[in-house]
Amino acid sequence: MPFLICACLTTSCATYHLSNQSLLEQFSDRRTETKVIILIAPPYVFFPGFVKGNDLRAITCLDQHEKENVIPVTRRTGVRITKKDGTRTTFYFDTLLLKDSTISGSKTHFFNAPIHPIRLGDIRKIEIQK
Repeated sequence: MPFLICACLTTSCATYHLSNQSLLEQFSDRRTETKVIILIAPPYVFFPGFVKGNDLRAITCLDQHEKENVIPVTRRTGVRITKKDGTRTTFYFDTLLLKDSTISGSKTHFFNAPIHPIRLGDIRKIEIQK
């Protein structure tokens, strides 16, 4: 049992946050790109996945002590958006797209699983998980 508790404490992911304004500034000159993900599964069957996303390679955000950090954006970087009504939506950061004052993205890289677009005005908190 103590091993399980230690494992949970040491394997947790770091969580950072940023404001809507910071997100808009960092996305001001970003382009949309199509990402091709290949899943290889036994017996060596290839499953190509196509998902649209942003071309951002690093994001500047704040840690829990309000210290600024620049973290790399990878396929495993997640974003969790908490709306003013308390509901949360989690998806992959590299699939995040800003369009017409809304945020959209995908819950997976392997097929089209879009989130319902979220209006920027409805957002209370943006968290980045790496």
